[in-house]
Amino acid sequence: MTQGGAARRTVLGAAVLAAGGGMAGISAGSASAAQTARATDTAEAAFAADARHGGGYRDLPVPLVIGHRGACGYRPEHTLGSYQLALDLGADVVEQDLVPTKDGHLVCRHENEIGGTTDVADHAGFASRRTTKSIDGVAVTGWFTEDFTLAELKTLRAKERIPAVRQRNTLYDGRWDVPTFEEVLRWADREGKRRGKRVWLHVETKHPTYFRSLGLGLEEPLAKLLRRYGRDGRNAPLFLQSFEPSSIQRLSKLVSAPRVVLLSAAGTRPWDFEQAEDPRTVADLVKPEGLKWIAGFAQGIGPTMDLIIPRDAAGKLGTPTTLVKDAHARGLVLHPYTGRNENSFLPAEYRRGTDPAAYGDAFGAFKTYFEQGIDGIFTDNADTGLLAAEAFRPGRGR
Repeated sequence: MTQGGAARRTVLGAAVLAAGGGMAGISAGSASAAQTARATDTAEAAFAADARHGGGYRDLPVPLVIGHRGACGYRPEHTLGSYQLALDLGADVVEQDLVPTKDGHLVCRHENEIGGTTDVADHAGFASRRTTKSIDGVAVTGWFTEDFTLAELKTLRAKERIPAVRQRNTLYDGRWDVPTFEEVLRWADREGKRRGKRVWLHVETKHPTYFRSLGLGLEEPLAKLLRRYGRDGRNAPLFLQSFEPSSIQRLSKLVSAPRVVLLSAAGTRPWDFEQAEDPRTVADLVKPEGLKWIAGFAQGIGPTMDLIIPRDAAGKLGTPTTLVKDAHARGLVLHPYTGRNENSFLPAEYRRGTDPAAYGDAFGAFKTYFEQGIDGIFTDNADTGLLAAEAFRPGRGR
């Protein structure tokens, strides 16, 4: 039984117990309470054992299913509701992106601009903070986390980022606030104890060079939190990731947790390379020599899926590259991004109909990528990813 199946059975079992308790009377309720207490003690004991002796990232299922920004195909991204649902749907790992507040707290947002993911525009008191900034060389207009204290940010509520595509997700607008990373660490520990198994996280430093220039470096406060919550060791249940290799290099000197270098389109350059006048592009980093360099301070790469199978001008998949083979030859795992269900994100041959928000043949797309031998995948739809991945896990027929 996979983690996903167990999680779903736990949720259904809890619902059955709750329904039965209302009919069976007080004695049944007392027995149920005793059973729950024993189950809790057992789960916490299992968690403690897993925390002491749990293996590292090489012991995780392959291919791994990473809940991208939680379960953002179903809930507003980077909320505790999104993270919880990803775990309940069976994600092996749950992702967070980190940006700082004005007073140095790390919070979970995909970008520091929060106009699209919170109700900040509805707060008249913050209207004057709308501004335009250059973020990694791109002019961005909106409201930015570094202009808010944590107390101010906590007055905002999260909302769906792409309502035109995920209109159903707008039902949950306003249900959750913006979580701090420390809140997520506490949540992960609680869930681990409840489930009897460590909860794995995949944590990205966003725009680290930009924030360091503001005196809001990300790596040191992140490392401090990881040490405080026991997630700094070589076998810690956590991946660290960044599009800026220098951020991963800095983290490698602070903690021993496994690290992943994210890679964007082939013709782009990481922003820290731009600032350091390093002429290498992503196309250089995915060559054998570039991968050898990455392997000197990281354990994996997180490439856009187009670096594994490029798309042609019509949006159809072309001939696979040798990236998977070349990365594996240097001991690197691959966690590409991002698997999604909607037509607007799928390769052209897997789209169904003309509605960009409708689901296409996501299983067909996942199968094609898993056939390349990748070690895991970021997905907005953990349940879809898990069902597709099960066929490729050891002991399963294809």
